[in-house]
Amino acid sequence: MKQLALISGSILGILSIVFGAFGAHALKKVLSEDRLSSFEVGVRYQMYAALTLLLIGYNFQFVDSYERWAVYGILYGCILFSGSIYLLSFKDVWKVNLKFLGPITPLGGVLMIIGWVIILVTFL
Repeated sequence: MKQLALISGSILGILSIVFGAFGAHALKKVLSEDRLSSFEVGVRYQMYAALTLLLIGYNFQFVDSYERWAVYGILYGCILFSGSIYLLSFKDVWKVNLKFLGPITPLGGVLMIIGWVIILVTFL
């Protein structure tokens, strides 16, 4: 589990830098200001998740099962939250109906919140 946290945190961190640079340069010409702002929110939360996973990987012993759920909540929550925001940012460009992704974003947010609550419980 420690390795999953560290590797996934590293991958999310790398991708957030790539996506952030891509958004700052290439997407300014493609996305509206509102869509670009949403895209940047996805990048920001992805980096928060990356750093959190690295901290969890270095600090948790993973002797209790709920510590694993912190990793799952942060990782899968980030994938759903940021991933759906990235896709929704392009809905106007692709001219496709992505309304089905609307509920995915808050579900990802709830999973991340659950991960953070588990981190709090671990510290308590």
